[in-house]
Amino acid sequence: MSGIAGTLEVVKDAGALAARAAEIIAGRLKVARHPFRLVLSGGSTPRATYQLLACKDIDWDCAELFFGDERFVPPDHQDSNYRMVRETLLSSEFVNPRKLLAIPTDGTPQSAADRYDEILRQQYGAGTLEVGVPLFHLTLLGLGDDGHTASLLPGKPVLKEMDRWAAPVPEGRGEPRISLTYPALNSSELILFLVSGVGKRDALAQARAGIGPAGGIKPQGEVLWLVDEAAAGEEGQGYGY
Repeated sequence: MSGIAGTLEVVKDAGALAARAAEIIAGRLKVARHPFRLVLSGGSTPRATYQLLACKDIDWDCAELFFGDERFVPPDHQDSNYRMVRETLLSSEFVNPRKLLAIPTDGTPQSAADRYDEILRQQYGAGTLEVGVPLFHLTLLGLGDDGHTASLLPGKPVLKEMDRWAAPVPEGRGEPRISLTYPALNSSELILFLVSGVGKRDALAQARAGIGPAGGIKPQGEVLWLVDEAAAGEEGQGYGY
């Protein structure tokens, strides 16, 4: 199989997608016996997943929460991924993670990316990633209509960054962004893509064929594409959950 085909799991709609994603994350947390490094995704698709997770009575003591990307806006800004996570997940009495490591958004995008890069290396305990020793245990990722994931935007220099684990993305959207890079994302035990809506159908097919920014991911571990019927189209026939 070419690209990052991984495993495709198709559910009926966006609501079922959120429920299944929450089930997978909760299941991993329940059996984790070590610091469980979980990368959170921004955007609209994971919002419902976080709301469902917030209602589950599970042990978050081992969880260390990271972010796949962030808009360079204040943490209380309406477009902040941190704010969305805070309001949907962290407001729950049940959710008390061991660590919360948000991407800084003060100073400059470059200095903030530098700081997050250093944070990642400190948490990993080494400055070089080792095969078989994942930086993250579960990484949530979305997929844009243009094939981007995290803030790995089409045609931008961040796609060629192979040394840094976090990098600034100064152009390409309305505001600068900071994103994890391919090396960091690839060092995941499980990458869970959440893809919803008919508008993502072409991007999904291309990414699974290794085309576009999302298609450039070459993961060490497993990849699970959790997709609703609208996004899956004909490709999803026979993959229902």
